[in-house]
Amino acid sequence: MRKNSSFFHLFLSLALLLGLTKPDPDPLQDYCIADNKNPQSFYINGAPCIDPKLAVSSHFTTSVLSKPGNTKDNPFGFNVTLTNTVNLPGLNTLGLSMARVDIASNGLVPPHLHPRASEVTICLQGLLLVGFVDTMNRVFTQQLKPGDSFVFPKSLVHFLYNYDSKAPAVALSGLNSQNPGAQIVSSFTSKSPIPIEILIKGFEMNDLDVAEIRKNLGG
Repeated sequence: MRKNSSFFHLFLSLALLLGLTKPDPDPLQDYCIADNKNPQSFYINGAPCIDPKLAVSSHFTTSVLSKPGNTKDNPFGFNVTLTNTVNLPGLNTLGLSMARVDIASNGLVPPHLHPRASEVTICLQGLLLVGFVDTMNRVFTQQLKPGDSFVFPKSLVHFLYNYDSKAPAVALSGLNSQNPGAQIVSSFTSKSPIPIEILIKGFEMNDLDVAEIRKNLGG
């Protein structure tokens, strides 16, 4: 009897923990079209809804991912076009988003993470080397050709590299949050600069190295 009781408590605890890991809460209605026209007078975890009776098909479709992104203005040679509640108001509260990733020849989406989402990426064009690092510092990498997919677990550092020196690459990603967020690992160009002493010690470099990296990255 005691063993069954212990198992029940363990199962209940595990169920509660798994419930807490959901990136976005489940919606309480069929849809919640984001209200992008009226000024937001209060802030919620998402966007306010319009009257459901005003919903039309155009709220649930977008062509934003059909347009190539500009990779020339990025020092790493990549561009990410993300769906959001402005260009796709029908995704509000649904707990998902999509992204088009354009990568120039030998371009790199540098090591980064999404604090609120896992990601699945499919290579549409070109040749990609992708990978992530887990909390035991193991690296998982894979070469992708058109049609191949790869999954990046939530909040783990990952990257995408176009190892073709002549042609660009295109990937499409799905993320299980309407606002996954993205953090570049290096943090050399954060809006409020991290103290240089932290960067020097954390990355084992001198102040000249930090200044040069910030200069190269436009920080």
